[in-house]
Amino acid sequence: MLFKCSNCGGYAVYEPRRAKMYCPHCESEDSEDIIEGGSLTQCVNCGAPIQVQDFTSASKCEHCGCYIIFNERVEGVYEPHLIIPFCISKTNAVLAMEAEFERRLFTPSDFLSAKSLEKMEGIYVPFWLYDYKACYDFVGEGTKVRSWRSGNTEYVETSYYELIRKMDLDFEKIPVDASIAMDDSIMDLMEPYNYSILKKFQPRYMSGFYGEVYNQGAPELEGRAQMKARSASEELMQQSLGGYQSVRPRRKNLDLERNGVNYALMPVWQYLYRYRGKTYQFHVNGQTAKVIGTTPVSLGKVFAYGASVFAVVTAICSMALRVLEIL
Repeated sequence: MLFKCSNCGGYAVYEPRRAKMYCPHCESEDSEDIIEGGSLTQCVNCGAPIQVQDFTSASKCEHCGCYIIFNERVEGVYEPHLIIPFCISKTNAVLAMEAEFERRLFTPSDFLSAKSLEKMEGIYVPFWLYDYKACYDFVGEGTKVRSWRSGNTEYVETSYYELIRKMDLDFEKIPVDASIAMDDSIMDLMEPYNYSILKKFQPRYMSGFYGEVYNQGAPELEGRAQMKARSASEELMQQSLGGYQSVRPRRKNLDLERNGVNYALMPVWQYLYRYRGKTYQFHVNGQTAKVIGTTPVSLGKVFAYGASVFAVVTAICSMALRVLEIL
């Protein structure tokens, strides 16, 4: 399917700044008509052949430039339950990157050039969101130590405490990305998303962006969600045990019960920059504008900077020698 403007026939896309469907040709809002049909091999608009990867759910036709959403990959078992629509535009994503990297002196000159930024695309990344009820039962021994001096004698007193804790916890929407193409560590760094603006999935939010269906099912990825829940539970438990010099656990039982799971799409701006034969990946959270990535170093700028510093030092030394000669 695709969305066409009912006023001018142009392609309507979801505009993050307006939070509405928008036609960039006639600038009308919410004037879209759904054009159904097409397949994974043919553009629904111009009929040209297209190449679609195994998990692609939305893409752009290289021939006519329209954004296509593939029905069979957003329906049935592949229909997302929830979505966070893009909240920041490509322009604002670029501004976020500029603010993040402006102080890096040795970044190549064309790093954020207009030509390079043509490759920057908005992508909806598939996630599983897990809900858990947790019960953490802890029994242990804690110590508190105090010391004081009387005359020439130093005294040390150690007090022992029986520690008993039972915590009931509710975890909602623990995220685990379900895209093989996206590095898990990078997606973890993209967090947190603000789940209060999660919306019921509608295909129109995908118009103007790329998208993927989940590459792995919820049962396959649940181990990662459980690790996050256990880590958070342990952190909360340790906070409750503060104030002791030492804590020796005797019993630690953490029971996790899955209370639900949802398939959701999260917005990510992806920028691929190629420098000296290597591709550098940069990601911007499409909701919060958080930037993830490390810039390459331009050796030319490093040498130029070193040369300029050397020239300044040389000039200062020459001036100092002249002053000494005069004295």
